[in-house]
Amino acid sequence: EVQLVESGGGLVQAGGSLRLSCVVSGFTFHAYYISWYRQAPGKERERVACISSSNDDTEYADFVKDRFTISRDNAIATAYLEMKTLRPEDTAVYYCTTSVASCEPPLRWGQGTQVTVSS
Repeated sequence: EVQLVESGGGLVQAGGSLRLSCVVSGFTFHAYYISWYRQAPGKERERVACISSSNDDTEYADFVKDRFTISRDNAIATAYLEMKTLRPEDTAVYYCTTSVASCEPPLRWGQGTQVTVSS
């Protein structure tokens, strides 16, 4: 069974940091791109960051550049999203996804982890 399990969300004050994790099982992790998406209440889901299967290329949405860092450890089938200098507008449910050969389209989704940033 394919599973993506996110963790690490929580409540943090503006300016603070969080590290999200996505543990993957049930398929060949190192063969897939990994992306992090987020969805805030009443808003469209948006892609935050993406990392290639070989761990040598990353992409970021403009609104998180220089604040968030995506990484992965293929040896333990886990992806991360390091978030710094968090802002209230970063409040959302964050999801990890997998895709083949590029960042889109996402094929599988985790259940999400809530990030809440207070002002």
